[in-house]
Amino acid sequence: MGLTRCLVSAFLLILTGLSTGQRVVTVQKGPLYRVRGTHVTLWCKVNGYQGPAEQNFQWSIYLPSAPEREVQIVSTTDPSFPYAIYTQRVRSRGIFVERVQGDAVLLHITELQDRDAGEYECHTPNTDERYFGSYSAKTNLSVIADTLAASMVPQVLSHAEGEAVELTCEVSKSTAQHTHLSVGWYRLQGAGESHAEEVLTLSKDFVLRPGPSYTRRFLAGDVRLNKVGNTTYTLSIGGVEPSDHGQLYCEAAEWIEDPDETWKDISRKQTRRTLLAVRIQGRDLSVDIAAAESSLSEGDTLQLNCMVGAQKSRSRHFQVLWLLNGVEVARVDPHGILIWEEEYEERAKRGQLQAFKQSNTVYVLTVYEVGLEDNGTYHCSVSEVKTPGDFHSIQTNLSSGIQVNVKPIESRMRLSVSTSTPQVVAGDALILLCEVQGATSPVSVQWWHLLPQHPGPPLLVASMERDGTLSLGSTYQGGGPRGNLQLEKATSGSFTLVIPNTLDKGDSGRYGCKATEWSRGQSWTKEGETAVTVSSMGLGLHATLRSRIATVRYGQSFELICEVNANYTLEEVPVSVGWLFQPSPSTHHYHDLVQIFPSGAVAWGASQPHFQPHFQLMKADTSFRLRIHNATAANEGTYQCEVEVWRRNTLPLGQPAATAKSNAVGIKVVLPESKLQVATKESSVEIAGGADAAIECRIVLAQNNSQLAVTWYLLPPTPADATPLQIIRVNYNSILEYGAEFSSPTQKSRFLSQRVSSNVFWLRILSANPGDQGRYYCVVEEWLWLVDGWYKLGEGASGKTTLEFKLPEHELQLEKTNHSISAREGEEVTLRCLLQGARQPTTHLSATWFREEEESRRVRPLLTLHRDGAIEYQRESLSGRLHLRRPAAGDFGLTLHRVEKGDAGVYHCQVQEWQQQGEGKGWALQASANSGYTQLATVPPELTVLSRICSSPPLLNFILYLPLVLILLLALAGFCWYFQFRKSKKHNITGNQLMELSGAGQLRRTEYLQRGFLLFCSSSCNESLNMRVYFQWNEAALHY
Repeated sequence: MGLTRCLVSAFLLILTGLSTGQRVVTVQKGPLYRVRGTHVTLWCKVNGYQGPAEQNFQWSIYLPSAPEREVQIVSTTDPSFPYAIYTQRVRSRGIFVERVQGDAVLLHITELQDRDAGEYECHTPNTDERYFGSYSAKTNLSVIADTLAASMVPQVLSHAEGEAVELTCEVSKSTAQHTHLSVGWYRLQGAGESHAEEVLTLSKDFVLRPGPSYTRRFLAGDVRLNKVGNTTYTLSIGGVEPSDHGQLYCEAAEWIEDPDETWKDISRKQTRRTLLAVRIQGRDLSVDIAAAESSLSEGDTLQLNCMVGAQKSRSRHFQVLWLLNGVEVARVDPHGILIWEEEYEERAKRGQLQAFKQSNTVYVLTVYEVGLEDNGTYHCSVSEVKTPGDFHSIQTNLSSGIQVNVKPIESRMRLSVSTSTPQVVAGDALILLCEVQGATSPVSVQWWHLLPQHPGPPLLVASMERDGTLSLGSTYQGGGPRGNLQLEKATSGSFTLVIPNTLDKGDSGRYGCKATEWSRGQSWTKEGETAVTVSSMGLGLHATLRSRIATVRYGQSFELICEVNANYTLEEVPVSVGWLFQPSPSTHHYHDLVQIFPSGAVAWGASQPHFQPHFQLMKADTSFRLRIHNATAANEGTYQCEVEVWRRNTLPLGQPAATAKSNAVGIKVVLPESKLQVATKESSVEIAGGADAAIECRIVLAQNNSQLAVTWYLLPPTPADATPLQIIRVNYNSILEYGAEFSSPTQKSRFLSQRVSSNVFWLRILSANPGDQGRYYCVVEEWLWLVDGWYKLGEGASGKTTLEFKLPEHELQLEKTNHSISAREGEEVTLRCLLQGARQPTTHLSATWFREEEESRRVRPLLTLHRDGAIEYQRESLSGRLHLRRPAAGDFGLTLHRVEKGDAGVYHCQVQEWQQQGEGKGWALQASANSGYTQLATVPPELTVLSRICSSPPLLNFILYLPLVLILLLALAGFCWYFQFRKSKKHNITGNQLMELSGAGQLRRTEYLQRGFLLFCSSSCNESLNMRVYFQWNEAALHY
């Protein structure tokens, strides 16, 4: 029970460590609907975290087009976190994160776009000791169109104190979602005042709420707000008071209920303002307005005067407002400081508007170069204040309206565009003419180019301003390949554009001229265009290569003619001709022989230097000739000519305008005929074993100044279709080259090539043995030095000479039984070769092992045991794995160590018997025999228990970790047992223990102790005796 309680306690301790608080990320509940173009915020917070109080946040979005792909937006720590589509908006603070507190933030999107719709994820990087809980939360945001509309006709109202006023506001929406509206009126009192005072509002919950200054009058029924129809709202004031003076406007807001049951205003709209002037009865302020001229043409000057009438006006303070169609234009305060409305500031900066205080009773508004936008009714409103800077007026009066009419100016300008070069070739000049007629004012001109088959915006070519200032489009600046563009004004209405060097088709298309006539701030524009075709210089450029003869003799001359044709005059453009050559046999690559530049300079290619002394270059009109003298074999191959042309009047620098390659012409150079004849008579040679042999190769006929190369071949007796084996080759420089089968030192010492006379070659075989049997022949090549190198004129093969061995009648008795064995890869196997019967004691034996490869079916020797006991390996790589066992004189068994897959095949051995002819004389072959065949098959190695474990990761992991788990459990059990033991009574020795105490302090053994067991006790056995007792197994008494 104690051990069980201990294990349960340990398990509960582990669970307690796992039950600490978990992280929870919360984001604003969705889906949320927000209006395009508005400022949007999303909140996110985290609870239950560990680590610092200030947590980091990362915002991402999953777009509807790719709902599985995360697009990173902004992070509180990593500036490189945003993806490219959000980088600019994050840098410009269009999107940013506001930290509300250490574990809560707001994501701000200052101007919502359609592409911002999607599923937003708020992620908090882990700061806990381990991952536990949620680290991100998501919400959906939908972007909807702004359908809210609010409008009110701007007016200038002047009412006496106590009169009734009614204002109408139209409000509508067409949002698909369920939304509510709120509508309210607000008043701006003083000049430049930004804080609006609330008059009366109908809330989203359909509750009327008056502003603080209008509560009393609302409760009395003097201020009312009524909804007349579906979209019409009216504000009614039963009797205006001086405090109502100012600008009134209507504001509408659209509200939507979010999933968290809170209402959010998603759009707000304000109407234009209405000026309400309240006249106070019994005051002496009068206002008049006058214009020098009220009927004007565009470009004329309008001057308006506002005159104030009042007693003792010099000591009083007035503020003047200029109004156009009820909308404020400008203000002049009592100090004469001018404040323009925003839409008029730019014109005032350009000097087109001016307003000033001429005196305390005269105010002037001047409009220079009036336009159609200046049409309408003008008022001036005058308010008296106690002191300058006081926003509350004593009294206000509004002048009568004056109607100003501006008539548009008409233009009689006409325009035509033409060209004298509608079709040109790249490099030619392009001339365009734009004629303007009927213009009575200065004219500016712009030339545009619309590319063919490109619907994009046209490119600006050049422009000329009214004062004659010239400017070029970005594509045409700095000269460049087109040269310096010219834009000239020949007469008052004639404009000529010249492009000196046209490019290829890029300069084709339509060219347009736009002329603008300017008068009194107004402009009238006429446009025209014409089409131009620019042909590429490559169009019609063609090169033809021909030769009168295609086969030439060695030393003969030949000529190649390159004819060039084009749709334009080649003599007027820079032309370069290059000659190309591909040697024979074909390398599929042409080399540059020579190139002639337009300046006449010649550049020789580096790859064929032997051509240059034999070349002659000629040119006649559009015909280019290449003459080669004293043709050699190196001149044999395929020729081409390549033509490059540049645009007219352009230096031949950089890339050419067009290139054309001719057809290929092959030239064959016939070398001197070979006279080589080789004797082809078949013969045979029979020799005794161990003797030397000589195979003859006779030259019947050859040129006197030629050199010969001889190659000797052997056709093995088997198989019938055996491939000839190259023995040795002697080239025309007498350099030897042995074949792969005869490259060992032993073979090189036995096979020699010898030139007996000028026309006879011998192949000498020293100490021939039966393995040398077969048919021998030679191949003779005739080589001739021809100026630039050695050339092979021909070759001939001799007749075949059969080499046979004459052996004594005595035969060796080898085991002829065929075997089939298998060996596992990595192990070893022994192949049998057993000599049967007796042999003469004065003879020596030699043995050679052969293997027939499975794929090529070729029989190759592996090793040879010579008669003197030396072992020769055909390949040194086999010396470590092949072992020739000879436990008895006639046993030539072969052992293969570490069998490989490639060792599979058919093996047999050949044993030869040799006898010395006499003391100090050579050895002669007396007999030879082949063993039976052994078929060796290889088997893949068997998997061991260890390899099976290593090849199975799950099993390997189980075996590695199981002991650790068992050790931990045993340690935990021992730990619990130890504590349980400590609680038991100390010093109590029972009858079941290992021994008992008997009188006089003697001990006797009470239990059977296993041999070699030792108990060490360092605790007190009782209260009065402190002792150490050693127990050891033997028959003697126990000592302490």
